[in-house]
Amino acid sequence: MHNKVVYHAMKAFSAFGLPVLRFNFRSVGLSEGEHDEGMGEQDDVKAALDWLERNFARPLLFAGFSFGSNVGMRACCGDDRVKGLVGLGLPVRAEGRDYSYGFLPKCTVPKLFISGDSDHYGPRDVLDGVFERAPEPKRMVWIAGADHFFQGTADSPGAKLGLMQEEIRAWLRIEFGLRD
Repeated sequence: MHNKVVYHAMKAFSAFGLPVLRFNFRSVGLSEGEHDEGMGEQDDVKAALDWLERNFARPLLFAGFSFGSNVGMRACCGDDRVKGLVGLGLPVRAEGRDYSYGFLPKCTVPKLFISGDSDHYGPRDVLDGVFERAPEPKRMVWIAGADHFFQGTADSPGAKLGLMQEEIRAWLRIEFGLRD
């Protein structure tokens, strides 16, 4: 919830006056509960969607980073309240876990995927395959010289978070006609 990727994504959405909710999954930070390998965490996402719907009564957009992007996209695909999805640093292999995206072919809302081209948790060749199986509308952005956390690499030093943020803003303008 407090890492730089999540913070910069939140700033991109809030620049349009959109309400933003950041939360920790069960067992992260000071939250209660135990890690549930992504299953119970989908319930966390659904509880957050319910809260947003009750308190704002607006169409919902979902953005998640790394583990959160996989879990959140699984929870949100097929939920009629969710009108668009952003997956940041989509993982394929991380911390001894493999992540699957078999749910994506049924996900017809606009989708934006942003990854660093040097993200060791999301190798480009594998993510390109994930992207190809997702239906339109969709957009894949590779941030040159960025790692999983959108930081620079030895060949391309310096944070790339601003580039990630601008891609989110551009997508919101194009897909949803929003003005910042």
